Amino acid sequence: MFIQTEATPNPEVLKFLPGREVMGEGARDFRDAGEAGASPLAAEIFSVDGVRRVYYGPDFLTVEKAADIDWAVLKAPILAAIMDHFTAGAPLFAAAGEAAAMGHGEGDYEGETAQIVAEIKDLLDTRIRPAVAQDGGDILFDRFDPNTGVVWLHMRGACSGCPSSSATLKAGVENMLKHYVPEVTGVEQTL
Repeated sequence: MFIQTEATPNPEVLKFLPGREVMGEGARDFRDAGEAGASPLAAEIFSVDGVRRVYYGPDFLTVEKAADIDWAVLKAPILAAIMDHFTAGAPLFAAAGEAAAMGHGEGDYEGETAQIVAEIKDLLDTRIRPAVAQDGGDILFDRFDPNTGVVWLHMRGACSGCPSSSATLKAGVENMLKHYVPEVTGVEQTL
């Protein structure tokens, strides 16, 4: 098994590509070792001292490290954990149903607002998320406030806490949404 790694725009996050499906559909973000109990692989990665966050994407995973620890120290044990997991054919999650990705903030939108939200989600899914996934992250719809025109988005994986995430959100995502969906006046990040 050959696992590729790629740098991301966030210097504290490294993208791991095991050459096979990780989540397939959806994504899962483990913000700490407590949340990682649902996944034997995530728990094993969190056992490496200095790991701060693990994110599963369709065919990759990203790992965030503490700023004071070098990737040269962390990369080998993380690669070993990933390789051991996939070569053993172990399940990604300990219990059925744990693979559910974070919701897309469906909410109770009606009428014109429901149509606006559908347009926003379509743009996110077809134009924005694929580009963000290339950098090892994801961006999900959280909510839309029809009174202010503000869209709230949740950034995950390499995008979470990335130094350039604010610029990406404002310069890229906000401009695209405002261009295609005139009712959008701004974009904010859900923390």
